[in-house]
Amino acid sequence: QVQFVESGGGLVQPGGSLRLSCAASGSSFSIYNMGWYRQAPGKGRELVADITTSGSANYADSVKGRFTISRDNAKNIMYLQMNSLKPEDTAVYYCNYVGVSWKNYNYWGQGTQVTVSS
Repeated sequence: QVQFVESGGGLVQPGGSLRLSCAASGSSFSIYNMGWYRQAPGKGRELVADITTSGSANYADSVKGRFTISRDNAKNIMYLQMNSLKPEDTAVYYCNYVGVSWKNYNYWGQGTQVTVSS
């Protein structure tokens, strides 16, 4: 009965920054590898960043050097710091597990909208 709640999105100009938060309830957050996904209009979800239980991070090439994923296991919260935002970053951002079989698990929160526009 895990529930993910994403927040922190909004409208920002190109080059601006946002910090997204993901709060998890109904689970022990610290024992799972986690990630941030995004879905732009007309496109499928893509994994943009992931972080292991110990804090090792990976990034999609499109966001590498601009985004930073982190987690606070004590607070059961995961973050995505987004800097130097580009219009192509516009999407709904979701948090979820990483490395699972989606045919066995396919539950998503509402996501948070990030819009990068002048």
